[in-house]
Amino acid sequence: MTTRKMQAALWYGPEEIRVEQIDIPEIRPNEVLVKIGTALTCGTDFKLFRRGHALLVKNLPSPFGHEMSGTVVEAGSEITRFKAGDRVVAANSAPCGHCFFCKKETWNLCENLEFLNGAYAEYIRVPAQIVAKNLYHIPDSLSFREAALTEPLACALHCIEKVGLKAGETLCVIGAGPCGLLFVQLGKLLGARVICVGRGDEKLQVAKKLGADHIFSILEEGVIRDRVRKVCPGGYGPDVVIEAAGQPATWEMSTELVRKGGRVWLYGGCSQGTKVTFDTHRIHYDEICISGVFHHTPTHFARSLSYIAEKRIDVTHLIAGERRLSELNQVFCKNVPENPLKIAIIP
Repeated sequence: MTTRKMQAALWYGPEEIRVEQIDIPEIRPNEVLVKIGTALTCGTDFKLFRRGHALLVKNLPSPFGHEMSGTVVEAGSEITRFKAGDRVVAANSAPCGHCFFCKKETWNLCENLEFLNGAYAEYIRVPAQIVAKNLYHIPDSLSFREAALTEPLACALHCIEKVGLKAGETLCVIGAGPCGLLFVQLGKLLGARVICVGRGDEKLQVAKKLGADHIFSILEEGVIRDRVRKVCPGGYGPDVVIEAAGQPATWEMSTELVRKGGRVWLYGGCSQGTKVTFDTHRIHYDEICISGVFHHTPTHFARSLSYIAEKRIDVTHLIAGERRLSELNQVFCKNVPENPLKIAIIP
């Protein structure tokens, strides 16, 4: 019997990916095989490309990419909710449901969180844990491109829920990448005044188009704090700062921008082992609350899909272009520090 082959991108190490012919995965009775319709680039993918990832890379060469949607081409014999021909979007993880953290309903911290990587390919095998808890039918009204944005919006929804943002508060988003742009929209949806601080005029103009009340270039070092505070009520600074850039300097900046008694949420991840310095006097005497936030849960993933389907969040401006899978090395380029907005990768 001839083994079926497909094109897939594999990560071999820092700044080295290859698009190769590999075997199409065989599925088990409780799994499904999905033909990729669209995979989207993500800031996490660019970080993985440059330096690897503590959670996503288990073996080398490693499958690559995690935001995708497509069509079921084969469903295992035990699968009843999905069949060949169904248009679906899969989360890139699912919790086990029975560990210490799942019992506390902190699903994103699950000790046995199963990750799905390998969206830059023609086909992907969706494992049983994700099929059972985090695989969804796509409404007919949604394109594959739009549906593939369910995962990043789910992460942003998880964060914004924890923030507890109230109508009338001022939110400052640091980072004008795709997630930063999602936070701009979520902030406006909740009735907040939104400031976006980012790198690159094109992204900042998109933030403005999506509702940001004020935009500032992060390159204006030395004056950014004063400029942000000047547009806040009383000149005190934002009530909430969400750091969505994932850089040590912007982690530190977030605590400098926020007002007394304000909240800082560190959404953007830095590389493992990174150290940052905070002014302990400011955090203590100004009662600054600082929290990390990670990933998403099945509840947020389902809610995210409905937000996109109901057009409550505009995802079209987050996708800057389209490339074929065979052209992936033109998207992930060596020695290029800047991430573009999302690129749709089509097999």
